[in-house]
Amino acid sequence: MRFDTKIAVAVRGDLAGWQKLNVTAFLASAVAGLEGMLGKPYEDGSGNTYLAMFREPVLVYVAGRDELARMRERALTRELPVAVYTEELFGTGNDDDNRAAVRAVPAGELNLAGLAVYGRRTAIDKVCKGLRLHP
Repeated sequence: MRFDTKIAVAVRGDLAGWQKLNVTAFLASAVAGLEGMLGKPYEDGSGNTYLAMFREPVLVYVAGRDELARMRERALTRELPVAVYTEELFGTGNDDDNRAAVRAVPAGELNLAGLAVYGRRTAIDKVCKGLRLHP
């Protein structure tokens, strides 16, 4: 099935492996919070139930600092839902401190480690133009 919408996550290529996974997980959780993003819960043949997941694929891209900044600008210009993960969040320990760390920095100076965006496929393709899928 081809969806009219797309979920895209971009992470900085120079991060450690554990950081890339952490950033991707946190950003995906932001998109999951949007209404209607999750499918139905799963059940195996023995009757065990499992949590619902996204109803559509998540594409993960690799990007540099400048590419992430450009992606953020493109997404905001198109009024798409955007999630940010800044490098400062690696040093915080809770949600309140995370929000305070982002709030303390003007938009153009955010030290982005990753972004997630969601929207119409054509808009996301334009926002992610030039990025390559994470290897």
